[in-house]
Amino acid sequence: MSLVEHVRGRTYHARHGGPPNAFRYGIDYVLLEDAEAPVTGLRLFSRNRRNIASVQDRDHGGAPGQGRGAAWLREVLAAEGVQVPGLRIGLLAQPRLLGHVFNPVSFWLCRDGEGALRAVVAEVTNTFGDRHSYLCLRPGLEPIRPEDEMLARKVFHVSPFQDVAGEYRFRFDIGAARVGVWIDYRNGKGGVLATLTGRRGPLTDAGLLGALLRRPFGSRRVLALIHWQALKLFVKGARYRDRPLPPPEEATR
Repeated sequence: MSLVEHVRGRTYHARHGGPPNAFRYGIDYVLLEDAEAPVTGLRLFSRNRRNIASVQDRDHGGAPGQGRGAAWLREVLAAEGVQVPGLRIGLLAQPRLLGHVFNPVSFWLCRDGEGALRAVVAEVTNTFGDRHSYLCLRPGLEPIRPEDEMLARKVFHVSPFQDVAGEYRFRFDIGAARVGVWIDYRNGKGGVLATLTGRRGPLTDAGLLGALLRRPFGSRRVLALIHWQALKLFVKGARYRDRPLPPPEEATR
């Protein structure tokens, strides 16, 4: 049985450099502590089955709609020579809601047999239907601490108002009561700070209904807000970049 938790989160984005733009929104994530186990005990949430809300392997681990779930992650780790003793795979993501899903970023959590977080794969999806993942870990695969910064060179087009250049600085604080993720992108001319923070607790049918009442359109709302912020940047005079081809590799670090 998979333990599913509800992260009642807040996301914050702020540009480094002009034109200035910042926003903060409420958002709902789910955290599957075991992304390979069946989900039981919930009527409104399922794994790999249609429901009001669900997490489906085809939405993660590979191209959008063609994912292979945790099997893909195991292949990525093997290709990179990353061996986590007693590997346990978790997934932090926005759920598919009323048949629709869009995750700007979701996170594969790689824990060892003692529960220590050893690696994170940030799975980034843009609004053009492309996806790329960044493997984040310490040089010696030591447990990841909240203060640790892990660097990754940006190779994937996300916002048309930012270059494909520079680097990300990732920080993760995945605690028993709260979740915190900080992604600080810098390219020498500007960049973006993006965060996800929120309390976590067991997902219940009542809690899921409450989330639906607060934010009834789920990831459709997320897409609408992304386009709204893009329009604001365009009006403010931000330079638009055409979409380049995505990198051939599915994951880098």
